[in-house]
Amino acid sequence: MTPANSPDPDLPAESEHNDCRGVASILARVGDKWSVFVIMMLQDGPKRFNELKRLVGGISQRMLTLTLRGLERDGLVTRTVFPTIPPRVDYELTDLGRGLSQPVQALGHWAIQHQEQIERARTHFDARKDAD
Repeated sequence: MTPANSPDPDLPAESEHNDCRGVASILARVGDKWSVFVIMMLQDGPKRFNELKRLVGGISQRMLTLTLRGLERDGLVTRTVFPTIPPRVDYELTDLGRGLSQPVQALGHWAIQHQEQIERARTHFDARKDAD
């Protein structure tokens, strides 16, 4: 094996690199701001679509639909349709979603608790950048 072909010990092995890609797609879903809000709102039990829309302020109907669809695809949320007129649809966390709700809720609470500090840091940073 020539030095050009030898594996770099500082780079992850190909299988580790593939694992990173898989984990990255999961983190993109659960780290998305709308997913965090929806998971937090579903922690107390099933909710209907319009109830979720009211609880998650600022989310559009389309974004809520996409978020719920993605969470359902990843096995974090179930969608139950009740045969009524009009049809009633409930969304609920699965066992997997409930396992995620605790760290997501901790992240959400951390963000709320530190919102003012972060805003001050941003203002300070922006003022320094503008002065340069």
